[in-house]
Amino acid sequence: MAPRTRRALFSVTVFLATCGVFGTLINQKVAAQSASDESTLRDSLHAFTDVYSIVEQNYAEKLDTDKTDKVIYDGAIPGMLHTLDPHSNFYDPKAFAQMREDQHGKYYGVGMSIQPQPDKNGTTKIVVLAPFEGTPSYKAGIKPGDVILLIDGKSTEGMDSAAVASLLKGPRGTHVSVTMSREGASKPLVFDLIRDEIPRNSVDLAFMIRPGIGYIHVTNFMETTSREVGDALDKFGDIKGLVIDLRGNPGGLLNEAVNMSDKFLQKGQIVVSQRGRAFPDQVYRVSHGEEGTKYPIVVLVNRNTASAAEIVSGALQDHDRALIVGETTFGKGLVQTVFQITENTGLALTTYHYYTPSGRLIQRNYDHVSLYDYYYVRNDAAKPDKSNLEVKLTDSGRTVYGGGGITPDEKIDNLKSNHFQDTLLQHYAFFNFSKHYLASHTVARDFVVDDAVMQQFKDYLKSNSIEYTDADLAGVSDWVKESIKSELFTSQFGQLEGLKVRAEWDPQIAKAVTFIPQAEALEQHLAATQKTVASANR
Repeated sequence: MAPRTRRALFSVTVFLATCGVFGTLINQKVAAQSASDESTLRDSLHAFTDVYSIVEQNYAEKLDTDKTDKVIYDGAIPGMLHTLDPHSNFYDPKAFAQMREDQHGKYYGVGMSIQPQPDKNGTTKIVVLAPFEGTPSYKAGIKPGDVILLIDGKSTEGMDSAAVASLLKGPRGTHVSVTMSREGASKPLVFDLIRDEIPRNSVDLAFMIRPGIGYIHVTNFMETTSREVGDALDKFGDIKGLVIDLRGNPGGLLNEAVNMSDKFLQKGQIVVSQRGRAFPDQVYRVSHGEEGTKYPIVVLVNRNTASAAEIVSGALQDHDRALIVGETTFGKGLVQTVFQITENTGLALTTYHYYTPSGRLIQRNYDHVSLYDYYYVRNDAAKPDKSNLEVKLTDSGRTVYGGGGITPDEKIDNLKSNHFQDTLLQHYAFFNFSKHYLASHTVARDFVVDDAVMQQFKDYLKSNSIEYTDADLAGVSDWVKESIKSELFTSQFGQLEGLKVRAEWDPQIAKAVTFIPQAEALEQHLAATQKTVASANR
């Protein structure tokens, strides 16, 4: 059998196996139904194979491997799943491997983030954004802005980031030679790197943002998230308040959301419950509970806080353990179970709805809504009509609503950029200026962006034909200075220091900190409510 035919057969087999998952789930629950349902399913599967056979034999162009994969992986299977809901998804071999890597929180490679950038000649180059601290790249002295020219003697010209990243990854302990160009260096630099285990931390920043106030930024939920949060809390020691930043967190593993919530709630309290059709309902409770002295908590969220991040937000809100501030969250109340279809493909199928402790289903409506509109188009200006939303109560009796995400207790508007800011970012102005500046300067930890640095930045913009006016710069001067300092600190001291600069400036985080007293009052109100209830029951 020819390789292309074998590949086509494999693709069709994957599709039928995927359908078989639905058939198995259906058969588990409809044994008592008439045989006509199963007959309809078989007829549908036969119809697909008949259509595929006609396409393969008669399509105007011969179906090569890529087109066969596209028909199955990008067409038939996603089309079937997306008629169900926006979150059921199929993982082809490449996506499945990436999903597993993301869940594990580690991989084997050299430890750097990269991205393509256009150069002055219009060609694309692969640029190092930052080496991860403590990794082979960081220890070897690779810097942000270095351009990857060769990997083991192979040119990166024409490659995308994924192809370059694939070459940099490999078994632990193996060598890889990377040739870089660097602004200010007279000739290319060659690094002999030994691949190692590279952790992908979900807590990328945890530090004392104000005296006595801890700050934790959680990027997603993977196998190490609750341990990372616990480690951060241990390092803080005794604190007077905590800000948990879940902005942009897309979610991840449900059990890690439960384990993280365990660190802030009381033993036995419900974190989340899930109800489905093919499997028993489940209720997840706090196993150990918060230890030590309580402190007020503020959770910062936005419209891209979703899934497992909403589980944490909803649990802390329903139990009055934290004040939720920011924007209304995404509204994903569906739980996916990953079924392994073949050795290297998987199906993430919605099998449950999840409910917050008060009983809220926060899933946003997706009926008759395109995938694009569901993910990207939301009328933030419109006042939501809560008349049709289910009403629930927190432990202290505060009103909360189901549907449409987690509504914050206090609103903090999202930062909106203007055209000038967008232009600077589109031209990588701060990133490239930091390379230019550090080619002839060094910065110390007490560095400030003064008038001299700002003049050099203006000169850089002019030399690179990036148009601006003094009014443009004056209107966002604090943001410009923070952006310059952040990039310089990332290059000079590491990615962590650059992130700290941004967090210390961030107006939304600064506003969240001001709600610490209100979060403390929430705790006191809950305690008073519980005391009153206890007295009434005597």
